[in-house]
Amino acid sequence: MKIVYKLLQFTLLLMIFSSCSSKDWRSASRESANIATPAKEQKEDIFQIYYARAFAWRGYFGTHPWVAWKLKEDTAYTVAQVTSWNIRATGSAINVEKQLPDRKWYDNEPTLLFESTGGDARLIVAEVKKLIKQYPFKDRYVLWPGPNSNTFVSYLIRNIKEIDTELPANAIGKDYLGPNTFWGESQSNTGYQLSFFGLFGATAAKNEGIEINLLGLNFGIDFWRPALKLPFIGRLGFSESVKK
Repeated sequence: MKIVYKLLQFTLLLMIFSSCSSKDWRSASRESANIATPAKEQKEDIFQIYYARAFAWRGYFGTHPWVAWKLKEDTAYTVAQVTSWNIRATGSAINVEKQLPDRKWYDNEPTLLFESTGGDARLIVAEVKKLIKQYPFKDRYVLWPGPNSNTFVSYLIRNIKEIDTELPANAIGKDYLGPNTFWGESQSNTGYQLSFFGLFGATAAKNEGIEINLLGLNFGIDFWRPALKLPFIGRLGFSESVKK
């Protein structure tokens, strides 16, 4: 059993390290991962949420998410995300621009977490545009424990009922509720969450299951879509991806 345990540890470490780029950011790939339908072929409203391992050493610990959409009258996808360099350049952490929705995040392959099309997608996009203006941490970016890119996408999920998904367990910053908010509904709005500055807390909800947050690292069990939730790894079990 001890040998099996050591092999499992070694395998998990290989998974983590092989998923993270060691290149300089200037030479890392930002090409399309060929997940999204090309803009010229996408004829109906669509909204998507992606995430990928964060760049370089940060990818050992967490993820970077973003949202993308294209309304049927648009000629290109719009991507909205939070980055530290955008706040340095513009004073706002939120970057909204026309670009490919499924680009690799500096060599790291994206995962499509959520997708909605048609009327629901149009409703979601309208809400996202409003919430971007209302985001309370647009002038702040803190890698750990937040507010960061995961805090932003978590904020959208919490406030739009049509988005019935959750960020992965290794999305550090998703549990940051603010400097003066310690209790509220869970990300999926199907339960409740206690969180102290995103550092310590717990969640009990139908969609999320049971989660414990220690120093921003999540441990938990998802009963709805059976899986273990683990720091560094994310999820072991059924996928959390949702397509509607």
